[in-house]
Amino acid sequence: MANLEKIKRKLTHINQVHLLRFYDSFSDEEKENFLQHLESLNLDGSTKLFQQAKNALNESNEITDMKPVPPSQFESEEGCESETLEKYRRKGLEAVGAGEVGVLLMAGGQGTRLGVTYPKGMYNVGLPSGKTLFQIQAERIRRVQHLAKKHTGKSGKVTWYVMTSGPTDVMTDTFLKSHNFFGLNADDVVQFKQGLLPCFDFDGKIILEAPNLVAQAPDGNGGIYRALKSNGILDDMKKRGVKYIHAHSVDNILTKIADPVFIGYCVDKGSDCGAKVVKKAGPTEPVGVVCQINGRFQVVEYSEISEEKAHLRDEEGNLVYNAGSICNHFFTTSFLKRVSDEFEGELKLHVAKKKIPYVDDQGRTVKPGQPNGIKIEKFVFDVFQFSDRFVTWEVPRESEFSAMKNSDSAGKDCPSTARQDLLTLHRKYVEAAGGVVACEEVEVSPLLSYAGEDLESRVNGKVFTESTVLLAEEEIVMNGD
Repeated sequence: MANLEKIKRKLTHINQVHLLRFYDSFSDEEKENFLQHLESLNLDGSTKLFQQAKNALNESNEITDMKPVPPSQFESEEGCESETLEKYRRKGLEAVGAGEVGVLLMAGGQGTRLGVTYPKGMYNVGLPSGKTLFQIQAERIRRVQHLAKKHTGKSGKVTWYVMTSGPTDVMTDTFLKSHNFFGLNADDVVQFKQGLLPCFDFDGKIILEAPNLVAQAPDGNGGIYRALKSNGILDDMKKRGVKYIHAHSVDNILTKIADPVFIGYCVDKGSDCGAKVVKKAGPTEPVGVVCQINGRFQVVEYSEISEEKAHLRDEEGNLVYNAGSICNHFFTTSFLKRVSDEFEGELKLHVAKKKIPYVDDQGRTVKPGQPNGIKIEKFVFDVFQFSDRFVTWEVPRESEFSAMKNSDSAGKDCPSTARQDLLTLHRKYVEAAGGVVACEEVEVSPLLSYAGEDLESRVNGKVFTESTVLLAEEEIVMNGD
């Protein structure tokens, strides 16, 4: 049984005793449950984190020694010879065929800005097929496995590591199981939770969401490093022989999952950590930039770059700081272990002002109209600085990046733009294979083609005049068409 006096002393010491203000009104069972809830939260450590984050906010953000990524650690898909691209692709497919590749999906976000009450991966953007983000991504893994077997003769498995959070875990688990993991082997899908941190008001007081519940939020995608270790995922990777990890966020509908070219490039360069980037749309586009600070690599947020640096151009007229970060990364598993063992505690803390439900003096939960507190987060890219062999790989935005963060009312980075960007890409695939698209919607199943390959026999010489979904043979058989 939890000890009230011991907890009260601890809360008094860290100036959080207000968390007990409704305690006397609880039943005996509620009292015991609430004390256990408080004991599970590491409130002492969380309060110290708040102070660190607050101190970081007060530090000068002026960046002095900032340089772009040097050419020796930067390559562009569009600037590569076709032979070089094929070399990288084959190297990546060999790693997949050998079972050395895992995919790490960051799916812990709650979809608040998207305006839904379920995990983003379950979202249906309105494609003709009705496929959700989870289904599209699982089927891309299956297609990569098929391509690897076709090109190498080896049928290695790509392990799908799905990182959820407290708010998304159960729904994600239920959804994936109810759809039989979209054709992936259940043993090759490993789900685990990132951590949660208490939310604070602006004065450093932990917020109660209900009389008997502390408000918590996921600790950001940078929580991945602690979660990999505490959930035994690094051990699982070692046991399976996984050497390389492709990590990405759930909300980019164009992500090339387990991209053989990206993986092959990083392996070829002997990299321990790599980032995919896109050219910034303009000097003021609100995306972080991959660059060097004091000789180490990191992502500098757009708000931290001076206007002068943001507009700086080279002799050819290109932006000097042009490597837009898209939360799409390569890691060796040995690098992930080193980060988790040695550097996790050194990760920078980021503070986000948020609207956090809180309990009023009458014990009623209130949803504020304005930001009333902060959530402390860590970001996945803050480990770049610990890399000994960091590389960047620039890809075309139109084929690899369309984020889905907002509701359609925002008009950008939303389901409508994601759907349109995917259909536009599929139109290009079909037309490059000799088809004619004379309608608004021709969708290509990920099981049929990963990046436009193997479509000629299905589309060459054909004119598509109405909404069409091009399916793989196994889907046609399954659907009875």
